[in-house]
Amino acid sequence: MGEAPRSWLDTRCIDDYRPLRVVVIGAGISGILASIRLPQRIPNLSLQIYEKNADIGGTWFENRYPGCACDIPAHTYQATFEPNHEWSQFYATSKEIHGYWRKVVAKYDCMKHIKLNHQIVKAVWDDRQGKWQLEVKNLQDGSTMTDTADVVLSATGALNDWKWPSIPGLEDFKGTILHSAKWDETFDWTGKKLAVIGNGSSGIQIVPAVLAGSAHIDHYIRGRTWLSPTFAREKVDQMGKGLDNFSFTPEDIQRFKTDPDFYTKFRKDIELELQSVHGATIKGSPEQIAAVEIFTENMKRRLAGKPDLGDTLLPSFPPVCRRLTPGPGYLEALTDQKVDVITTAIEKVDATGIITTDGQHHPVDAIICATGFDTSFSPRIPVIGKNGTNLSDKWTKVPSTYLSLATDEFPNYFISLGPNSALGSGNLLLLIERVIDYVTMCLGKMQRDNIRSMAPRPEAVETFVKFCDEYFQTTVFSLDCRSWYKGGTSDGRVSALWPGSSLHATQALANPRWEDFVYEYVDDNAGAWIGNGWTVNEREKKVNVDYLNRDQIDFPPVPELAVSAALKREDGGGDDRSVRVSAP
Repeated sequence: MGEAPRSWLDTRCIDDYRPLRVVVIGAGISGILASIRLPQRIPNLSLQIYEKNADIGGTWFENRYPGCACDIPAHTYQATFEPNHEWSQFYATSKEIHGYWRKVVAKYDCMKHIKLNHQIVKAVWDDRQGKWQLEVKNLQDGSTMTDTADVVLSATGALNDWKWPSIPGLEDFKGTILHSAKWDETFDWTGKKLAVIGNGSSGIQIVPAVLAGSAHIDHYIRGRTWLSPTFAREKVDQMGKGLDNFSFTPEDIQRFKTDPDFYTKFRKDIELELQSVHGATIKGSPEQIAAVEIFTENMKRRLAGKPDLGDTLLPSFPPVCRRLTPGPGYLEALTDQKVDVITTAIEKVDATGIITTDGQHHPVDAIICATGFDTSFSPRIPVIGKNGTNLSDKWTKVPSTYLSLATDEFPNYFISLGPNSALGSGNLLLLIERVIDYVTMCLGKMQRDNIRSMAPRPEAVETFVKFCDEYFQTTVFSLDCRSWYKGGTSDGRVSALWPGSSLHATQALANPRWEDFVYEYVDDNAGAWIGNGWTVNEREKKVNVDYLNRDQIDFPPVPELAVSAALKREDGGGDDRSVRVSAP
């Protein structure tokens, strides 16, 4: 006997969206935006966000080193829907940025979704149930608990796993050892001789911040780097600040608050400049060639106090190959007589200082390691997908994704700021918003179509990986320069950056290509999306015809020529008196 014919009729109404349990890992910027957008757009949602720290904010809570600040203008580093008129500085400090996001969390009542001091330590996909099984540790009392989710959003960010540098003898040093990502705020550097290791973005900010109080700074740099001119330099000058003063006066802030047209123009002008430099990332482009001259002139001008430093710092590779930072005050600090720039490699550390490979001993009171993070994109916890696949194993050689936010074999698992999601130019906050928008669209489809699980097709992941590799060969990012974009190597695969401009990313994420996903349906019933023939309002005796409300009707524009012809006919200029034209 044959199988009984399948019944597509479901018990639910067509718009009776099934419950979804979503767990977000991390309450940094991505997690905060998720805590706002998901409840706004997804009905019948159960949302839980687990944050390992004692407060929200992610990197802006964790990083408290001296000089820590945003390296793009603050007015471009905020939620588009929640502009801040009260930034006190052009490059806002980490403390001020953290305060901004705390205000956002309070305004939108996000804490009801967030558990602080809770860390997800394991995530396993249960294919039979179509759910994620999660192990969660309470970091205050050490207890563990389990949770179950239909969908997991990893919002841990790329740069959150700091590490000490591998320098022999570091543990033998008898002075103070600090890391930029684990700063001891009780440390007083006044009158002390300091060693600052690293000239990445944190080292560039620390040196000028500790210069005034310290007795001396030995600044160890492994590689040359470009320091960019100040973003929106003309806008700063127009406000009477000059290039060395980036604070807003109370009068500036009051004008931002009371003159919306001025604020909007100020903000848009900065955004326009930020979004207009993508050409400099393309090898051999006019913008890239011009950038070398502009950056060289800028750095030499700022190093005028010690012009020989130009030969030490100016790279042979073009600008943008490594992460750009304007570094206000950094180059000027290097010209101070209290600062020695040391390019000789470190051999080891002893009880009183650092020994370089030329045999020189450099005694110091404190060593500050501004040496960065694990940039491998390997998950910090076991994440086990279909057929027992471990995400760390899958990404050992190539951290492969689909559009940076999902990967095959890991259903209902989304990532914010995953592999190939950072930007070499443009607005990262805008990209994060678009990723969260994309996730909400996926969740909406899962509810509408009664989908149990969705994951990118393997061929879609492979296509994106190939596109990334081919695209980056046209850019300066593939040239010989050591960068976290390439996992800390000089010639590795570009695994951190989005393959295109910031605006390109927003377009790519605007409309999901549903054909690039593979789906499994609740009860294996692909036809259940159509429901039982009813809508929810009909079932609950709440039928309405609001679709006839004027604000619900999409009035098409009427061509001006057609309006003119119709009016002529109404005025007796034609025989057809049946046409009436009125504005919506």
